[in-house]
Amino acid sequence: QVQLVESGGDLVQPGGSLRLSCAASGFIFRFYTMAWFRQAPGKEREGISCISSDGSTSYADSVKGRFTISRDNTKKTVYLQMNGLKPEDTAVYYCASELGMSCSNYDNRMPYWGQGTQVTVSS
Repeated sequence: QVQLVESGGDLVQPGGSLRLSCAASGFIFRFYTMAWFRQAPGKEREGISCISSDGSTSYADSVKGRFTISRDNTKKTVYLQMNGLKPEDTAVYYCASELGMSCSNYDNRMPYWGQGTQVTVSS
């Protein structure tokens, strides 16, 4: 069965960096679009970055220039490098996947989700 497992969340000071990982299994990874979402307390889950099977990427304005998404098809893993972290980046971060989807319209209707990893940015 499809499984997505996020890791790498932690407590970090403002201005710090973290790299999140999402390990996939149960599907042919290289054909799938992968995305990162986050949900802060009291807020709706929002899409922040996406990478398609051909390597095309997209970013939410709130993270553009600070976060970088990448994928390693041999390791079946997608990464989110987060630099210049701010307190407002505090959230549970989720990865999601969908076969052949364009990153121009990724949203919460993606079919497969991980369990999330907590990122807390605080001094």
